[in-house]
Amino acid sequence: MKRNYIRIMAVLVALGMLASCKKFLDVKPEDKVLEEDTFSTVKGVNTALNGLYINLAKNSLYGDNLTLSTIDILAQRYNVPSSHTLLTLSTYDYATKPAVDKIDAMWSAAYVNILNANVFMANLNKYMGVLDASTDSIYRGEAIAIRAMLHLDLLRLYGPMYNSADSVKESIPYYTQAESSANKYLPANQVMSLILSDLAKAETLLKNDPVIANGVMPTFIDGENNFMRNRNYRLNYYAVKALQARANMYRGNKPAALEAAKVLIQNTAKFPWITLAAAVSEKTNPDRVYTQEMILGIQNSQLYNNYNNYFAPELEDKNILAPVAGRLTTVFETNENDYRYNPQWAVPGNGSKTYRTFYKYADVIDKAKTFRFSIPMIKISEMFYIAAECEPVAATAIGYLNTVRNNRGLLSLAATANLNTELQKEYQKEFFGEGQLFYYYKRRNITSIPNGSAASGNVTMNASKYVLPLPLSETQYRQ
Repeated sequence: MKRNYIRIMAVLVALGMLASCKKFLDVKPEDKVLEEDTFSTVKGVNTALNGLYINLAKNSLYGDNLTLSTIDILAQRYNVPSSHTLLTLSTYDYATKPAVDKIDAMWSAAYVNILNANVFMANLNKYMGVLDASTDSIYRGEAIAIRAMLHLDLLRLYGPMYNSADSVKESIPYYTQAESSANKYLPANQVMSLILSDLAKAETLLKNDPVIANGVMPTFIDGENNFMRNRNYRLNYYAVKALQARANMYRGNKPAALEAAKVLIQNTAKFPWITLAAAVSEKTNPDRVYTQEMILGIQNSQLYNNYNNYFAPELEDKNILAPVAGRLTTVFETNENDYRYNPQWAVPGNGSKTYRTFYKYADVIDKAKTFRFSIPMIKISEMFYIAAECEPVAATAIGYLNTVRNNRGLLSLAATANLNTELQKEYQKEFFGEGQLFYYYKRRNITSIPNGSAASGNVTMNASKYVLPLPLSETQYRQ
C-alpha cells in the first residue's frame, strides 16, 4: 500500500504539483482533469517538465544528499565528530539512523522522479500536437536523459562493484514505463546497457538542441520565449554526451568514454574555464562554484540553509562539516596558488575557528547574481579527467590533466608523472560538495582512502562499504 501511495503521489507531482499546487488541487481534484489541464497547453507542459527539475534539486537528491553532505561524507571528505548527527554515514553503519533514512530518501526520491519522467513522456504521447515537433523532441530527450542519469547514480550507489566478476550480479530495477508494478532486479551490466541505450535515444532526440548552435544562452531576453535558454540547467545535448562519458567510464569502456568526452573538449568554448579574476580576485561576489564551466547544474532554493546547517563558521565544532586542518593541507599540497584552495577554504575572520571552513556554497552580497543557489552536477573539468584516464598516448593524457591544472592556477606536471596518482589528487581537489569522489573511489576499487577524521592514516574500503544496501521501503514490499 505504501509503495502504491508513493507512486500515485509521484504522478501528481509530474502533473504540476509545484509551489501553487495546493490551490490547484483544491479547484480541480480529479486526476483526469489535472492531466488534461496540464498537457493541453504549452505552458502546462512546461510546468510539468519544470517539475522534474525541481525534484532533482530537492535535498533528497542533488540539492544535498548527492552533492553537499551524504555522498561526500561517504568519501571521507570531512571530520565527523562522534557527537555529529551524521556520524553513522562516516562509519558506514548502514543499519543505524540517520544512515538508514538517507539511504531510503535517495532511493525513493530517485525512483519517484523516474516515474515522473515516464509519466511525462506517456502524456506527451497521449496529447500529441500540443508541442511543435522540434520542442517535443527536445523535451522527450531531456526526460529520457533524466531517467538515465538517475538510474546511473542508483547503480553507482546501490549496485555491486563494477568489474568483470561483479557486473553480472543483481543490482537495481530499471523502469521505462509509467507502471505500478515492481520491476525485477537486473544484473548490473544489463542496467548499464539500458542506461546507455536511453542516453543514445536522448542524444538523437536532442540533435537540434539550441545549445549546439548558440551555447547555453544564459541571458533572458524580453519578449522572447526563454524556456529554451539557460541550457546548462537542463539535460541538454552536451550533458547527455557527458553522461555517456561518465557511464562508459564506470563500465570500463575507455574508447567509448574518450570519444564522448572529446565532444565536450572540442566544445570547451561553450563551457569556458573560470578566470583568475572571477575565481580569486573577486572578493565580494565570487562565483566559487564555477557556473560557467557547468555542463549541467541545478538550483536549490534551500542551498544557503543547507550551507548554514553544515559548513557555516558559526557552527559549533561538534556540528560543523570541515576537514582536519592537516588533511586539507595535504589534499591541496600546501599550494596557495590553487584557485580551489584559498577562495573556497578560509580560516574565519571572526576568530570562531582556528581551521579552514568551507565557503564554496556561502552566499554572496549581490542577491541578483544569476549563479546563486547553483550546484554543479557535471563540469568541463571532469571530461578532461576522463579523457586523461582513457587516452592511450601518455603525453596526450598528461596534457589533458595539465589543461585542468593550468586553469586552476597550477603548473604543468612533468611528462613522467604517475597519471593515476595525479588523477586521484585532482578528484580530491576538484569535487568538494559535488559528490563525485565516492564514485571515483568505488569505480577504481580503491581499498584504502584517507581517513577524514584524522590528519593521517587511512580507512580500509571494501564492497560492504561501497555498496549501499537496498532500503527497507523497497525490499519489504517484494516479499
